[in-house]
Amino acid sequence: MEHFQRCKYSLVTLLVFVGFFLGSAQAETLLERGTYLMHSIAACGNCHTTQGPEGPIQGMELAGMADFFEVPEFKINTPNITPEPETGIGNWTDEQIIAAIREGRRPDGSILGPFMPIGLYRNMSDNDVRAIVTYLRQVPPVRHEVTRSIFNIPIPPGYGPPIDNVPDVPSDDQVAYGVYLAGPVGHCIECHTPMTETGPDFANKLGAGGNVFPGPWGTSISSNITPTGLSARTDEEIKTIITTGTRPDGSKMLPPMPYAYYANISDEDINAIIAYLRSLPPK
Repeated sequence: MEHFQRCKYSLVTLLVFVGFFLGSAQAETLLERGTYLMHSIAACGNCHTTQGPEGPIQGMELAGMADFFEVPEFKINTPNITPEPETGIGNWTDEQIIAAIREGRRPDGSILGPFMPIGLYRNMSDNDVRAIVTYLRQVPPVRHEVTRSIFNIPIPPGYGPPIDNVPDVPSDDQVAYGVYLAGPVGHCIECHTPMTETGPDFANKLGAGGNVFPGPWGTSISSNITPTGLSARTDEEIKTIITTGTRPDGSKMLPPMPYAYYANISDEDINAIIAYLRSLPPK
């Protein structure tokens, strides 16, 4: 029966995902939007899906992972965000899940620390955050307990006042929509902006790269994604880099950039992201 339930959930997800790309005369549902975001630009599974030596472990989507990332400042264990009631978020209300994503606050009042880019997620639209919650509700529940992360740095008492309303960003404004996708949804701009003691230096070095990411793959360093770093690349080359992790010379880029997820980003969204990157001040 458990195997049947897993297959049923997997089939539902597959059908919704395929349905999104095939298109429909009907308006996009929250589940369709959430499925697209989670399997593309949002890529929450890149951090929250249990990984093995060969990549994601089948049947462990969004079940969390111990020892995800460790530096002297903190050791990150990503939590189980499946709807399992005891080890996941099955007992959380929709509003509690939204508060965790956009305000960095668990139902017990405790505050989330890095890696969650709460400062950017605060600007995720109401519709998109609800679409993600809708997706999370239908993921197969997995009983998998993950201990909380360990921080050797102070955690902020909060990330700002409660969020009331965040409207959608119109996709017909290409640069503005690219800002939204590369920021609040995909948080690309956080990994690619140098860090200070108080967070990314958005004011002075937005997109300048240089962050170091040690992992099983070795050590990767985030690239400069301002026009300084991209001026020699065509739009098609940038698309290939983002969606395949392959440079124009054929060499492969390293994790943690989630190329398998980014392969599913629509052409419209990729074009918006590139338009935004082209508009950044050179650094």
